[in-house]
Amino acid sequence: MGAAEPLRSVLWVKQQRCAVSLDPARALLRWWRSPGPGAGDPGADACSVPVSEIITVEETDVNGKQYSSGKWQKMERPYAFTVHRVRRARRHRWRWAQVTFWCADEQVHQLWLQTLRELLEKLMTERANHAKESLYELNIDKYDGIVCVGGDGMFSEVLHGLVGRTQRDAGVDQNHPRAALVPSPLRIGIIPAGSTDCVCYSTVGTNDAETSALHIILGDSLSMDVSSVHHGGTLLRYFVSLLGYGFYGDLIKDSEKKRWMGLVRYDFSGLKTFLSHHCYEGTVSFLPAQHAVGSPRDRKPCRAGCFVCRQSRQQLEEEQKRSLYGLESTEEVEEWKVICGQFLAINATNMSCACPRSPRGLSPAAHLGDGSSDLILIRKCSRFNFLRFLVRHTNQGDQFDFTFVEVYRVKKFQFVSKTAGDEDSSVEGRGKKRFGQLCSDHPPCSCAASSSSWNCDGEVLNSSAVEVRVHCQLVRLFARGIEEPPRREWHS
Repeated sequence: MGAAEPLRSVLWVKQQRCAVSLDPARALLRWWRSPGPGAGDPGADACSVPVSEIITVEETDVNGKQYSSGKWQKMERPYAFTVHRVRRARRHRWRWAQVTFWCADEQVHQLWLQTLRELLEKLMTERANHAKESLYELNIDKYDGIVCVGGDGMFSEVLHGLVGRTQRDAGVDQNHPRAALVPSPLRIGIIPAGSTDCVCYSTVGTNDAETSALHIILGDSLSMDVSSVHHGGTLLRYFVSLLGYGFYGDLIKDSEKKRWMGLVRYDFSGLKTFLSHHCYEGTVSFLPAQHAVGSPRDRKPCRAGCFVCRQSRQQLEEEQKRSLYGLESTEEVEEWKVICGQFLAINATNMSCACPRSPRGLSPAAHLGDGSSDLILIRKCSRFNFLRFLVRHTNQGDQFDFTFVEVYRVKKFQFVSKTAGDEDSSVEGRGKKRFGQLCSDHPPCSCAASSSSWNCDGEVLNSSAVEVRVHCQLVRLFARGIEEPPRREWHS
């Protein structure tokens, strides 16, 4: 993206003829007195305001006339705009200030208004999916990144808008489960202001707004996996943190009915879901990430400059070269695995899912950009054992060290509920075609014939049967990963 040319005009400020310059590359607005012909060069009396310190710009309402010498006369400069800015006062105080620029030409007036407004453009969301819809309409070519203020829900909106817009521009059909998605050139910045801020906590190590703002200012870049969730040949949603069936699905669905309770609804619905202790029967089929470095239980968390994610980047580039030359993908000859049973929860995590309540997360060794997801299966067990499993998420214990818990690192997986008359006959049919008779050696379980919902990054998906695929390093954030704490801190 090439730098825009500076805008320069002769305008009037406080009845004085001034040369005014706006340099988008330097993000600087300047003006200086220029009584003679031409703009001239700025002198010692030049005034300047960084664009970052401009609050807003507005068109000044003038009627085209001014009062002088006891009579109304037609104004020579009937067009004006006012720049509201920050002014520094004594003792480190900031004050609001304004400066009005006048001109005689309407086209020049509109050019300045448009240019300044484009540099200052901000989007305040007013409804659900407003951010997503706006990204489909904006001219994103002129931006280097997108910064959102909010929680995981706001980030998800921006993610869906950016990924969807990129695929639309590239002519990629998102509804095709095997479509090779195109990475977006823009980075996403998150200023955390939500209830859990899981994405920010897992990529920065804290949900501190100032820390995230500094990462954005420094221009850090961190590539991150995104998983797509399909049902019956239709894209349902993308997720970057958690896709949960059973416990987390029931929890989020119940909490949606209790929004009037505020954030307390999550605790209430969590307790209610735990006491209900529902178990669901189904079939999970998955493609193991055989070439991934590390495992979900190696206790080696993803950190800044992660070797595993760098290796995955190299593998991704090699895979793209194979695809370019029409060579067969290695995943076609790999063996899928099938697991049937009764499950209290089925969780897929693309990251650790750490948050203040669970500092190590649901899968502490999950990597941000290794092209895989950690698939966690919690089989039927007693309430007491399930409580032990949940408590492990709040301490340093290994939450996978239970006989009823299995964890796999996967690139793709499918789930089919055994519910009679399940709406997802298409996914089930593909599963039978690929794997033959499913679970023929497993006796029928005693679970009630019911199905759960999926918790997809905090949104409810009512289709129980899904196809999930991990897209390696599809998006980039203004972050650098969680840094290892230095051995010694020096304080000034």
